[in-house]
Amino acid sequence: MENQEKYNNLSKLVEKLKKSEDPKRKYEYILWLGKKLKEPDSEILIEENKVKGCVSEVFVKAKIKGGKLFWEGYSDALITKGLLAFLISGLNELTPNEVVKINKKFIEDTGLKASLTPSRSNGFLNILLKMQSQANEFLEV
Repeated sequence: MENQEKYNNLSKLVEKLKKSEDPKRKYEYILWLGKKLKEPDSEILIEENKVKGCVSEVFVKAKIKGGKLFWEGYSDALITKGLLAFLISGLNELTPNEVVKINKKFIEDTGLKASLTPSRSNGFLNILLKMQSQANEFLEV
């Protein structure tokens, strides 16, 4: 992954998944991340924060503190919750500009496509796009 220092958290997560050749182990890791995701404030469960194009219900919201973004999210499906947790962990404490400019290639680098259905894989990208859209709103302020 390029710019590893800037995207240190995300790079570590991607590397962890890349190391495993077994699609089942990757899937289990994503499920584990989903179980660890903190319950968000219920106030984020509004249409404005909903990720479009996901089979499951997914909500994500950024707050900005000291120029850095802090994310929280919710999904009603554990695997999607794990994908959301992966992105929240990877993109937490980045600036809005860093989130907007991230190269989507890291999704391929994870090797998760072999473990996910096409709709889950598409949902993963849609969550990232929603997060980038929210980050972009902070740039416009």
